[in-house]
Amino acid sequence: MSAGTGEPGPVPRPVSLALTSIGFFALVIAGLGIGSLITDADVIPILGLGPLPGALGLVAAGAAFAGVTWRLLRETRPRYAGVFATILATYLAYGLATGFVALFAAEGIATALAVSGSLLVGWPGLVVAVAAGVAGWSAIALVRTRAGRPRWPWEDDADE
Repeated sequence: MSAGTGEPGPVPRPVSLALTSIGFFALVIAGLGIGSLITDADVIPILGLGPLPGALGLVAAGAAFAGVTWRLLRETRPRYAGVFATILATYLAYGLATGFVALFAAEGIATALAVSGSLLVGWPGLVVAVAAGVAGWSAIALVRTRAGRPRWPWEDDADE
């Protein structure tokens, strides 16, 4: 409901960003887990790196998602086409940040390039891009839609 008017209104921008950022992380984690299970392959196929490159890459992707999406949501009437910027920034942040952390974890530029390349060209990059697209579109939809809460049939105003 809008402030004091009794009519449905959009979701506040900070709430929309918080909800969809959580949704982004949930979609990426679930997608990478299911993708790894289906393909019977590790997300990062390089042995000996540990979990740090993948975790920090996902944090960087989340920061990129939140930053670009917040910029989109600040507009008076956000445009759905802006989601493409969110997808691109999130996708690149994930691959490049993971490769950058792998550079220090493995102490080799060849390993870092292999990690970035395998993520950006392989299925993990697709998972991150799709999750960013779904969550980014949802953030804009929450802000643009003037919907009320769901109501059961017995909650009609006629009974009051």
